Amino acid sequence: MALCVIAQPIHPVGAELLRAAGIDVLQSTGAAAFAQELASADAAIVRDGVSAAQLDGAPRLLLVANHGTGTDKIDVAHAHSIGIAVSNTPLANVRAVAEHTLYLMLAAAHQAVAADAATRVGNWRFKYEGRMVSLYGKTLGIVGFGRIGELLCGMAGRGLGMRVLVWSPRADALHVRSFGAEVATSFEQLLVQSDVISLHRPLRPDTAHTIDASALSRMKRDAIVVNTSRGGLIDETALVDALRAGRIGGAGLDVFEQEPLSPASPLATLANVVLSPHIAGSSQEALQATATQCAGQVIAALSGQQPESLLDPSVWEWRNRVRRPV
Repeated sequence: MALCVIAQPIHPVGAELLRAAGIDVLQSTGAAAFAQELASADAAIVRDGVSAAQLDGAPRLLLVANHGTGTDKIDVAHAHSIGIAVSNTPLANVRAVAEHTLYLMLAAAHQAVAADAATRVGNWRFKYEGRMVSLYGKTLGIVGFGRIGELLCGMAGRGLGMRVLVWSPRADALHVRSFGAEVATSFEQLLVQSDVISLHRPLRPDTAHTIDASALSRMKRDAIVVNTSRGGLIDETALVDALRAGRIGGAGLDVFEQEPLSPASPLATLANVVLSPHIAGSSQEALQATATQCAGQVIAALSGQQPESLLDPSVWEWRNRVRRPV
């Protein structure tokens, strides 16, 4: 019987679908045991990384199904080089991520964390001392305009009455305007005009530290930076310096350069930051949809069919010629 290892917890529907298809399911007992568990697996569903060494130790592996969109923690190039296909779920959780981005924007603007803390200790003076701001009429700068950026554009533009400015090297101008947004002529324009800047690009060498000390220095002094994409898009040291010095107004962060975020991180000490533990795509509805799609990809692969949403469909086509002997 074929075996699928589920590396991290997913919605129960995933395992149910796999077992109903006659596939053995092994829920990993943890990172230390994962390599050994993967050694006898025909497929894996992962929410974190897979290294080249782990892939090399898994001679039966046909597919790594990534639970989510970003695959930067998987050694995709190595997987493909040895005939292991990699899939992702590019649309399963996009609405949840867009909603969470909106939540972080509002929470930062309305000082939700500080207000909650004040209320819990009876500090009613926060009502008069807090520096809450409205987002209505403000400018939202969206960096990257995939499906999440599109959804956020509608939520902020139509829902909050914000002006939306988009900078995306790959986005078509007519497409951007069809969502009621304006096209930034440059990243510089977006930085200097936006009251809120939200990041929605994959992490690549050319996108790493998109928000660095130079970018932060060009923002408005009360600007809010939001990141629900990948932690490496922001230079966290530079961000902490800017927040401490009051050079920007605040930040809402769901992703970090190192995860999990250390309790000793300076970010955890700042009152003008709203943090969440990489949960933007983890609404119950999104988790169910993502687990369902991952299970469907595994079922297809183990029945000899090409799974949907492969990062490189050509790997599936020639995998039998490069598979290592079991």
